Amino acid sequence: MTSSPRAPFLPYLFALLLALAALGAVWYGVGRPVELGDVATPTHKLQCASYTPFGKDQSPFDQPLQIRREQVEIDFAQLATRFECVRTYSQIGLEALPELARKHGLKLLAGAWVSSNPVDTELEIKALIANAKANPDVIQAVIVGNEALLRKEVTGGQLVKLIERVKAEVEQPVTYADVWEFWLQYPEVAPAVDFITIHLLPYWEDDPTGIDAALNQVANVRRTFGNAYAPKDILIGETGWPSEGRQRETALPSRVNEALFIRGFVKMAEENDWHYNLIEAFDQPWKRDSEGAVGGYWGLFDADRQDKGILAGPVSNLPHWPLWLGASGLLLLATLILAGRPASTRAALLLPLTAAFGSACALGWSELALITSRYWSEWLWAAALLGLNLLVLAHAVLALSARGGWRERAFAWLEARGGWWLAAAGFAGAVLMLGLVFDSRYRSFPSLALLLPALVYLCRPVRAPRREIALLTIIVGAGIAPQLYQEGLHNLQAIGWALTCALLVGALWRSMRLSRG
Repeated sequence: MTSSPRAPFLPYLFALLLALAALGAVWYGVGRPVELGDVATPTHKLQCASYTPFGKDQSPFDQPLQIRREQVEIDFAQLATRFECVRTYSQIGLEALPELARKHGLKLLAGAWVSSNPVDTELEIKALIANAKANPDVIQAVIVGNEALLRKEVTGGQLVKLIERVKAEVEQPVTYADVWEFWLQYPEVAPAVDFITIHLLPYWEDDPTGIDAALNQVANVRRTFGNAYAPKDILIGETGWPSEGRQRETALPSRVNEALFIRGFVKMAEENDWHYNLIEAFDQPWKRDSEGAVGGYWGLFDADRQDKGILAGPVSNLPHWPLWLGASGLLLLATLILAGRPASTRAALLLPLTAAFGSACALGWSELALITSRYWSEWLWAAALLGLNLLVLAHAVLALSARGGWRERAFAWLEARGGWWLAAAGFAGAVLMLGLVFDSRYRSFPSLALLLPALVYLCRPVRAPRREIALLTIIVGAGIAPQLYQEGLHNLQAIGWALTCALLVGALWRSMRLSRG
């Protein structure tokens, strides 16, 4: 490759400034604080929030179950500044909660976990009755089971017997909690309870509702139940919105959307004198095992007990965006140092922009991986995709540089293996596409992981193993339409993934044709 003796300085400077401005705009656009009206202050407390006493490194499936009393003490002190009560879901191992709630002036909606295991259920019911009798000043109502009908772990008749047994033993009002539809499917349960507890989670509906219409849906269901079951009271036992995770049709998780939903709901509930419980007090990372990344991010506070800005003050989808911007800037600088002098005026314009785009993709994928990764295998997969992006970025910028010396040798090494980098991207795309087509409900859309390789090798095809590339092209290409059909054309994350895969298919096809020649 030939180049002029002097680097084209002015085009390079112009492109660099443009690249820096674009990086700043992207990260600020994601993390820009949004001002909303407050709904909770130390002098205006909300009704109730769901609480599970697990730290970020704990799970209810840990054996033996270790409840850290000091953590509950800290949690209750924090929640008492914003709420009048907390809702619990189990009794075993939580015997100290009424005492700690009393100490901090909190009331309890105490729940017993009802499951298909009769021995475990019996232990829960006995503990619920004993705790309710021993703490009538703290436990204001008891909840016999949570979504047990939804999970199909008990029948309606079995549940009614448990409810009637508890009602005969305790003074507090007794209820059962489930998604609103299951009260309609099991009408025999409603006459047995003192009040109806329904879960209204627009994000998780079979027909998900976007943030713009979510509050109207909640209001309509609440009014319908209020009219249908009068004079029994209705408790909205769970309602909320996730702050992270995959989009479902028009339902997009984000901190801003969570704040919009929670603040709008509380205002509506107070205007209508509704009883409610918000889900949930703190992010619970362990829920990602059963619900995907989104399951761990329903908290009003994060897993470190830090304020997410959901109840009061400005809220940001990415509060630490300046750190991500700084990291992107450092990666941009490192990439430009690696590339050195551009090869031409055209390369001078493309080099900073390519470096900025690659930096944004690599750091954007890193941010998503921090949210979605749980096990060492997932961390290893995320690290491998990050490494692939860095290799492709190095390959791309060296292709635009006026190489010589060690840069020429580095480029030759990358160029000789470019087909394998593309094959690796195609393999990752095929694996991810198969997951999103056949088991999509809890999977996030990893567009940023493959966008850079797709664009680089679409613009600059490389020689690659033909048979493998052909197979990967078919798998990735064949999945685009089915996954879009499943997700709907209103899901922008699904559309972004489809476009990324279309670019990847183009890159695979061009390289396959080059290899044929």
